[in-house]
Amino acid sequence: MTLTDRLWMDRALEEARAAEAAGDVPVGAVVVTAGQVLASGRNRREVDADPTAHAEVVAIRAAAAALGSWRLEGCTLYVTLEPCAMCAGAIVLARLPALVYGAADPKAGAVDSLYDLCRDERLNHRVEVTRGVGSDASAALLRRFFRAKRARSRGDGDVATLPEPGGVA
Repeated sequence: MTLTDRLWMDRALEEARAAEAAGDVPVGAVVVTAGQVLASGRNRREVDADPTAHAEVVAIRAAAAALGSWRLEGCTLYVTLEPCAMCAGAIVLARLPALVYGAADPKAGAVDSLYDLCRDERLNHRVEVTRGVGSDASAALLRRFFRAKRARSRGDGDVATLPEPGGVA
């Protein structure tokens, strides 16, 4: 992990917080090229009523539009949570050379946890993967979100009284 990775992951965490504020699962992503953010995305499944509106897909679509090309060569995707199978597939198809992610996803992660789609030698493109950048902050944000969601579904009162986990500003 480099300081640069940490800085870009902080930007992805800002997107995750914006997703949470909109009522979506707090996952954020940024696509970076030549030291600049090319595009960003956050989970928008609830907002858009779209099961494919994961942060990674939103960011990849925006980056492709900005470049005018579906090939995101020379770009790095930073995302706060290990991508699922759909998103890992999109990463490979977009020809992204590098992926940096925060928290592991033991239930749906398709980069390290359940599958290794980004480095599968049977595919025509492989991605360099860096994991665990900002994992504590990413995991804390997700835990807080789901804790509050469970409290609301149980009718436990004002979720604003739940304590903030450490590491999440």
